Amino acid sequence: MKTKTFYSNGKLLLTGEYAVLDGALSLAVPTTYGQSLTIEPIDEQQLIWTSFDENNAVWFQDVFEIIQDVMLKQVQHDETYNKLVQILNTAKQLNPDFLGENKGFNVSTQLTFPKNWGLGTSSTLINNIASWAQVDAYSLLENTFGGSGYDIACAQHNYPISYQINEYGRSVNQVRFHPSFSDHLYFVYLNKKQNSRDGIAMYRSQTKESKMFISEISDITNKMIICESLNEFDKLITSHENLIATQIKQKPIKQLLFNDFNGAVKSLGAWGGDFILATSNGNPKSYFETKGFKTVIPYRDMVL
Repeated sequence: MKTKTFYSNGKLLLTGEYAVLDGALSLAVPTTYGQSLTIEPIDEQQLIWTSFDENNAVWFQDVFEIIQDVMLKQVQHDETYNKLVQILNTAKQLNPDFLGENKGFNVSTQLTFPKNWGLGTSSTLINNIASWAQVDAYSLLENTFGGSGYDIACAQHNYPISYQINEYGRSVNQVRFHPSFSDHLYFVYLNKKQNSRDGIAMYRSQTKESKMFISEISDITNKMIICESLNEFDKLITSHENLIATQIKQKPIKQLLFNDFNGAVKSLGAWGGDFILATSNGNPKSYFETKGFKTVIPYRDMVL
């Protein structure tokens, strides 16, 4: 077996945060940033694992012993180690032939974005390991991190998608989302990573499933996909923010941090961290920098 490399795209959910879990039609985009996984066969029954960040610095390194039947053993001291053990063992449960060749691998992962950005450090890893293990990435996600699965869809597609959970599983479709006003769209990092699982737990504790709510979010998604003016896009963003705010009993991010901003602002994913989407007639970089948010990425540089 020769050295193999797998690559997965990062992700951003433009509409349907939280609501996607209950069947709302959502709009998601793969990012120009992502993560690769390279495997090189070795004779020892080990996985010699090294994870590199966007600056080629090692952020995780360890050795996993491949053991018959019980594939890998967990240790208590390292959360990253234990999570990798869970993912790899789950992959082996889904495909018993995985790592069954009586040999091991040098394994390296390479991020092209800072891992605290929330663009899919976990989902890109899950999708890459699923490709390596020849298992279904959605099943691997469901049995490890959980979530809606839209991030796996983004990892596998090189274009904007609509994503919806339904009675048959999920519907993933390519959409023509290339706004003529994309030069007025910016992604701003809020300087902290938001844990998606914590966000989901909060959503579940705060809300009851509402068909009207899901329908309204789906309607905004459909309108946003075909929207042709920045003014209309701003209205859709604001409506979406207000709907989610009411549902999860939180204030929209614009009210909290950017009340004087001349444009629309929308949270992306679990509220309170990661990236927001901001619309502006001019480049808003100086505005956000004065507020302490120095990572401002134009739409064209973020979205595939």
